Formats: sequence, C-alpha cells, structure tokens
Amino acid sequence: MNRNFLFECYETAKGQLLLQSEADFLRRSITVSFKQRILQIGELGWEKQFIDCSFYQSFVVLDVGNSASNETRKILAQPSSLPVQEDSVDMIILPHLLEFEQNQHQTLREIERVLKPEGKLIILNFNPWNWWVRYKYISIQVKEDPLMRSFISRYKIIDWLKLLNFEVDVVAGFNFKSTGRFDHKNKNSLSIVSYAVKAIKRRYNIIPLTGVKIKKP
Repeated sequence: MNRNFLFECYETAKGQLLLQSEADFLRRSITVSFKQRILQIGELGWEKQFIDCSFYQSFVVLDVGNSASNETRKILAQPSSLPVQEDSVDMIILPHLLEFEQNQHQTLREIERVLKPEGKLIILNFNPWNWWVRYKYISIQVKEDPLMRSFISRYKIIDWLKLLNFEVDVVAGFNFKSTGRFDHKNKNSLSIVSYAVKAIKRRYNIIPLTGVKIKKP
C-alpha cells in the first residue's frame, strides 16, 4: 500500500495541526549528539521542521521514493531489506511507515539488526480506532483496504517491540488540540489521532551458570 493517504491527510487543515504536534515531539525526542547516526525510514518532505540537517550531518532518509527535504541525504531502498551494516545506527525514526508496509515484521527485524545496542527507535502511527482516521481512510483507500487491516494499535506495537528486546521508554498521543503522554497500560482513547512510541534496544548477555565445586576440608 502506498502512503498517499498520509500525505493527503497532512494537506487538510486538521492534518496540519497533527503535523505540527508530531514535528514538536520529534524535535524534542532527537537527543543524540551531532556526530551520531540517525536513520529515518519513510520520507515526509518536512524533515527540516524537526531536525537541523546542517547540524546533524549524519542524518539520512531511506525510502523507495525521492521526495524528502532537499537538505537531507537519501538512500533509495526497501525498508524490509536495509543496505546498512548491523549495529551501526544510533537512532531510527519510523514516521507512519509500518502501517503502509507489507512486510511489517521483517522491517522491524531489520531495524533491530542495524540499530546499535542502547540505540533509540521512534515510531509514529495512526490510531486505527479514531473516527477521523477511519473516515479519511474510507474516503481515500476504500478500494485497496476497506477494513484497515494494516493499521496497528499501540498495544500491538509494544508487544512486537518487547519480542525484539526493546524497552518502551515513552508513549505519546496526538490530537488536533494538544500532545499528551500516557501510560501504555491505560485504555486507548478514541480522541487520539496518532501516537508515538519511543523505545531503546536492549542487548542482554547470557551468563552461563556452572556447577560449584565443593572442596573437601
């Protein structure tokens, strides 16, 4: 499925309010140093609203298209097969990509592969239960997927991340008036248009337990 639905939403008046909320969240969440590598998977076209490309010179946008901000460095590739060395990226931004990606699980596995231990992952997704999202989706994408089967709730995203040894750090919800953080254990609010999940890749080393030899006195 293509991401035309996303871009058409951003062109509406309410979509512009959502864009500003998401850009503010991304701007506050990018806390790595300018020398560290940041990979964004899925172009937006308004990257300069949340990142200074002249400061973060190791910021790269990967997508199958080529409509990202002209100031960014670009890689043309499939998200499910990243041409990136493993354990080499400090932060990955995934803005509204998974819900339009056919190979969702493989894409997350690739992200886990290329992200450094203790590296940060930021995911933006639409809330599949929000009435405005459903109305816009049906009016635009009804012929392709009328049941919104590819959209992912934040509960499912969190479960997937846990299976890949990610620790969820921040969960935030966005509507047309404000941005709020909430505990991911709380019930999903229908007023939330989109949500963000910020997680940290953990790598646990297994320490083998060996028998203890008891010496004779």
